[in-house]
Amino acid sequence: QVELVESGGGLVQAGGFLQLSCIYSGEDTFKLSAMGWFRQTPGQEREFVATDSWLPGVTFYGGPVKGRFTTSRDNAKNTLYLQMNDLKPEDTAVYYCAARRPRAPPTTWGSEYDYWGRGTQVTVSS
Repeated sequence: QVELVESGGGLVQAGGFLQLSCIYSGEDTFKLSAMGWFRQTPGQEREFVATDSWLPGVTFYGGPVKGRFTTSRDNAKNTLYLQMNDLKPEDTAVYYCAARRPRAPPTTWGSEYDYWGRGTQVTVSS
């Protein structure tokens, strides 16, 4: 059973930066798994942030974060990262890491992910 644990959230001022991490454990399939980042605020639907394919160099970003956020992975450490720069108050949310089954393509649809972490809170003050 795959387990995902996010870390790196916190409180930051607008214009600042944070790096989130997501550690993948339980099975030795991280290097073959498309991964995603999503975020959610109370009363709102879950929003797609970014996805990273298990194929090198294949990433996609949601419109609001494109050009400011970058996702990457370290297969040797079974870890997914989300570098968030130029943060805005509207980026405030709980950020979740998600994983697809091995060899499945990346997707922006949260319903197609098989595993989820518990989330990490990011708060951006104005």
